[in-house]
Amino acid sequence: MRVQFVTRDHGPERLVCDAEIVFESEDGPLAGMKLVGFSLWTAAEGEVSVTFPSRAFGAAGGRGFFDYLRSVEGSAADARRVKDWILEEFRASRRAA
Repeated sequence: MRVQFVTRDHGPERLVCDAEIVFESEDGPLAGMKLVGFSLWTAAEGEVSVTFPSRAFGAAGGRGFFDYLRSVEGSAADARRVKDWILEEFRASRRAA
């Protein structure tokens, strides 16, 4: 697996880029596929964060979000590990450029 970063010329102001997880194996059901919908954003303080593909839903009179990528065990640490991996790959791509 690897992360591919896609820059948008006319995206929202704080959008850094979109990210796609590319499955490079030559066999298996995900061979040659990519998972899209990840985005990197700059916060007001300048820190970059990752958002997962998700959908909005109504919750207790407000609005919540259901992330499509979630841990089997329900651990927030597992999701954090994926976000950290994407951020590290982004930083490495910037250093290489």
